[in-house]
Amino acid sequence: MNATDIMKQDVISVSANTPLKEVAKLMVDHKISGIPVVEGDRLLGIVTENDLLVRAKKLDLPTFLPFIGGVIYLEGPDRLEKELRKITAVEAGEIMTTKVHAISPDTSLEDIATIMVERKINRLPVLEGERLIGLITRSDVVRAVASELE
Repeated sequence: MNATDIMKQDVISVSANTPLKEVAKLMVDHKISGIPVVEGDRLLGIVTENDLLVRAKKLDLPTFLPFIGGVIYLEGPDRLEKELRKITAVEAGEIMTTKVHAISPDTSLEDIATIMVERKINRLPVLEGERLIGLITRSDVVRAVASELE
């Protein structure tokens, strides 16, 4: 069994300029935990529940040490900048996760399950080149495993 056997081809997706209110409503209405962001049929990223949760969480300011009238940050400003961008985002493209693990249509069920478990991923876009052709969630994998056990 491979990705084409278990993927959903009817993928609900949004564009980068889709308002977050609409993205959240689609996720709630369709009972999905992540939604691909596309330009045409090219995958740009994914907005996940976790991305939306960042908007509601307490801002975690970087740790610093006062030093001779100035400050020394104990971590780089990148994390704070990324968190601020997500907190103030109003469109899907501003909050989406861009480092997306994707698979090809011929990826085996075993490889799909391995990627999901080892990388703690809940969904995998299926790409043909750069074109989004499907999406596989953990529940799709569980259904496939269950059907093999019958």
